[in-house]
Amino acid sequence: MGIDTIQTYYDQNVQREWDRMDEHPIEFLLTKHQLDQYIKPGQTVLDLGGGPGRYALYLSERGCQVTLMDLSQGNIDFAKQKAEQAGLKLEALQGNALQASEILSGQSFDHVLVMGPLYHLLNEADRTIAVRSALSLTKPGGRAWFAFLLIGSGIIYYMSTWPEMIGLKSEDEYLACVKESRSYAGPAFTEAFFIDQKEILPFMAQFHLEDQHCFGQESILAQFEPVWKGLSPELKQLYIDLAIALQERPEFLSYNCHAIVHGIKPHSLKLPEEASQGQEMDAAERGT
Repeated sequence: MGIDTIQTYYDQNVQREWDRMDEHPIEFLLTKHQLDQYIKPGQTVLDLGGGPGRYALYLSERGCQVTLMDLSQGNIDFAKQKAEQAGLKLEALQGNALQASEILSGQSFDHVLVMGPLYHLLNEADRTIAVRSALSLTKPGGRAWFAFLLIGSGIIYYMSTWPEMIGLKSEDEYLACVKESRSYAGPAFTEAFFIDQKEILPFMAQFHLEDQHCFGQESILAQFEPVWKGLSPELKQLYIDLAIALQERPEFLSYNCHAIVHGIKPHSLKLPEEASQGQEMDAAERGT
């Protein structure tokens, strides 16, 4: 198990990953609403680990200059094909989020989206590297976006899709984490990391983002999506409006499957490895 397992999973499920936003439109609608508040036409966007390009193509359609990078070559090929069919400009390349700062060395973006990699990095050290890498590619004063898969999302999946899963022996470790309010890292749909919501903001505090926000990508509606889908357009919109109003309320975060933290990279921010490099340079200049 490892990076090859994750890469193979997404290579084999490109269409399924693309269709996921049609199957779960609330996540897509509410996340686009948040993106629209901050990302403007003409800005540069890096969609890091952006899968087959749902958000990358949406932002390209809105007039942004978008670069998509994903671990799966299948996702990249699919996104390029979709962009060509739609007449959209999209730069797309295969790559690992942990190596993004090296692959895209010398480039910087107004916005960097990390909307999937943190789901699959089982070690906190790797998650820290991924965030630092993304921030190194964010312009000072630019905004970075980081998505997390919440610990309760598995329970929501059980009840909405496969209730019998709760009785499977393979689920014992995950369920123990749910009961004990701690994060889970291990086998799931592929290797995955499910974070307990109380751990999100302490993890993000080390990066010192300004104007930081945290919102649930489904707000209060993840558990009720099957009912929502059957409503009239008028009622659907009323519930979407309510969900938007409650999207950043911390007391409702556990209702969600996914959450995003986003904020501005300070102009004065020195990431730990940058500070270390600076100290080494200073020492070399002093002849020490």
